[in-house]
Amino acid sequence: MNDRNAIPRRPTIDDVAKLAGVSRSTTARALSGSGYAAADVRDRVLSAAEQLGYVADSLAGSLRSRKSTSVGVLVSNMRDPFYAALAAGIGQRAQAAGYTMIVIDDRESTAEEMKAARVFVGMRVGGVIVTPLSKDVGEYFRSQHIPVVEVDRTFGVDATDAVLIDNVGASRRLLDLLIGLGHRRIALLTDELYWTTGAGRFRGYSDALAAAGLEVQEDLVVSVALDVEAARASSVELLTQPDRPTAVFAANSLLTEGLWRATADLGLRVPEDLSIVAFDDAPWMSMVSPGVTAVSQDIVGLGEASMTRLLARMSDPSGPRETIVVNAQLLARGSTAPPRDHS
Repeated sequence: MNDRNAIPRRPTIDDVAKLAGVSRSTTARALSGSGYAAADVRDRVLSAAEQLGYVADSLAGSLRSRKSTSVGVLVSNMRDPFYAALAAGIGQRAQAAGYTMIVIDDRESTAEEMKAARVFVGMRVGGVIVTPLSKDVGEYFRSQHIPVVEVDRTFGVDATDAVLIDNVGASRRLLDLLIGLGHRRIALLTDELYWTTGAGRFRGYSDALAAAGLEVQEDLVVSVALDVEAARASSVELLTQPDRPTAVFAANSLLTEGLWRATADLGLRVPEDLSIVAFDDAPWMSMVSPGVTAVSQDIVGLGEASMTRLLARMSDPSGPRETIVVNAQLLARGSTAPPRDHS
């Protein structure tokens, strides 16, 4: 008596061999493309596999060959367009190299990050690309002898391969632009100063000021949560102080949006009353009037470069660690002008 509620069984390689009328070993060679199988036999096997809907078990194949065909990608927030574009770049390069990309979003939680790391180890991935939240995740992968590349930011210093944007140089170019226009009270709006991203952008800001004989003023370095409305509120407070800045450097696109909204709240004209520059270009920055001068990162290219570096590390696990710094482009628009008396 048939059990109509039974879960259908997935077809196996033995089912394919039986339908094709050949041995299991011949079927395996025909399906994998490795080893000899006559053309007519290969065609029969492939036809049988398609007819049955047979899909090879890639994990089992990896275990037999001791070579994984998958890589893990651990990012901080897939709702952020930055991480989506980064994963797209990694995926393009991985696919071209014959690897499957498995993405996990740690939701900006160090606990979730370590949980995901253990999942990747259990899945026996060939390597991992991570936008790390702490040094622990890189150390864990290294302890498990899994090749790892940190991208966008790094905690590994010389211990882990990394692919980074030139945060220092790009930020300095923005500040040099403002200083060259005559600005002296330039504020920095940032969400963090402890990761290599925030620390690098602050260094570019402070180095440019020092080169011009200016000091970093504590009241002009504003730390705020990575949130548009939080940046908006902090910007309103910054721009209503008696000796407000004549220019603001926003360290990422979300903070720039909050700053832009604050200028509208206060009726300030850009660039007549306030010059604005930003790290991270966003589509809206070229759609408003005036457009916002910004550093543009090739995020897809950053992902591709990190996957290229991971492939090199997987092929040479004992080679020297390498940090690749990718240049960023400055897009000059209309949001900057010489300062004027605003008292």
